[in-house]
Amino acid sequence: MDENFLLQTETAQKLYHGHAAKMPIIDYHCHLIPKMVADDHKFKSLTEIWLGGDHYKWRAMRTNGIDERYCTGTDTTDWEKFEKWAETVPYTMRNPLYHWTHLELKTAFGIDKILNPKTAREIFDECNEKLAKPEYSARGMMRRYNVEAVCTTDDPIDSLEYHIQTRESGFEVKMLPTWRPDKAMAVEVPADFKAYMEKLSEVSGVTISNFDDMIAALHKRHDFFAEQGCKLSDHGIEEFYAEDYTDAEIKAIFNKVYGGSELTKEEILKFKSAMLIVFGEMDADKGWTQQFHYGAIRNNNTKMFKLLGPDTGFDSIGEFTTAKAMAKYLDKLNSRGKLTKTILYNLNPSANEVIATMLGNFQDGTVAGKIQFGSGWWFLDQKDGMEKQMNSLSVLGLLSRFVGMLTDSRSFLSYPRHEYFRRTLCNLVGRDVENGEIPYAEIERVNQMIEDISYNNAKNFFQF
Repeated sequence: MDENFLLQTETAQKLYHGHAAKMPIIDYHCHLIPKMVADDHKFKSLTEIWLGGDHYKWRAMRTNGIDERYCTGTDTTDWEKFEKWAETVPYTMRNPLYHWTHLELKTAFGIDKILNPKTAREIFDECNEKLAKPEYSARGMMRRYNVEAVCTTDDPIDSLEYHIQTRESGFEVKMLPTWRPDKAMAVEVPADFKAYMEKLSEVSGVTISNFDDMIAALHKRHDFFAEQGCKLSDHGIEEFYAEDYTDAEIKAIFNKVYGGSELTKEEILKFKSAMLIVFGEMDADKGWTQQFHYGAIRNNNTKMFKLLGPDTGFDSIGEFTTAKAMAKYLDKLNSRGKLTKTILYNLNPSANEVIATMLGNFQDGTVAGKIQFGSGWWFLDQKDGMEKQMNSLSVLGLLSRFVGMLTDSRSFLSYPRHEYFRRTLCNLVGRDVENGEIPYAEIERVNQMIEDISYNNAKNFFQF
């Protein structure tokens, strides 16, 4: 893993070192904790910054026979957890964790050693010594990786106080909120939905007693997010929802669930369909970009879900037949003149060509790459998944207009994923140049394409 890691041709090396590597990072979708940025959090150990909340690593450790107490337990020391991770790393070869681990050690801490049980203590102590220094704080990490802007993922009822605090502190990296209204359409459990409506009512100042009241409250929060610099929404959905419904039906469904009654499956689908349209129109009115992360089946292990809660490593790729519903949803917004800039992220690679061809149905010439195929997401944000996503986009759309990579991570050590992506991109394109599939006479155009996908396209698309 030297300076030419993943760069298999001379052209790839020139593209990366001369063009991709120098570009700043726009991390337009992540799950950083805003308070940690606002407080410029100091990490107490390598375990906290590296293993805390990282369900990718937890899954690997469990698979390697490591007891749960070393993953999520509270009765073990930071060193004991790290030691178990170091035991696991040699078994992760050909898993992206092996590459990420060593890229992160190298780029964040300047450590070229391979992590294994023999080097674990030395690496742990050296990293902890560096983490005690001011430049290794949360903000220091963002500076280290040349981050220009990050977009966190935030619920409509969030106060955004830490975004405001960070902005007013004069911190040079922009931290902007992203509108994630999933709970406003989660009507499967009436008691949970009503509790959420009560919180929405409180923060918006709107008394909610019917569907129109809820929409008014959401509009107020949408306006507040816009005032704080928000330019994107995000929706975590199993599949696309595009059932036919009437306004009267949706109002009646709201009254039923708000009153505490269970909904039928058909009513749930109709309500979700209506809410996706409402959210799409709200975003279009403000010129935001809407993002859709779909295709995961979550919390499959009920025993561990009851013990640990969500986002702890028990989710997987789902199988859904959703192309027609996706097309119907996008078409409905488009027919109303309310289809805003959109990014579609699929989790099942079998849908790569579906997404890549869906884009072309709704490009309208107003914005370059208005409808985007999002980069390889979650289980697919590794070399093979990213190559497949870019190959599908290349042959069925315009790779040159791609807005590129994001971390989708809670970790301040995840920025090397941008480097990993850029190296993979340069290797793909460099190989085509050397194979004669892209003429070397057009190398200046190729250079520009690499810089655009690494940074410029996102900068121009989101207008941060």
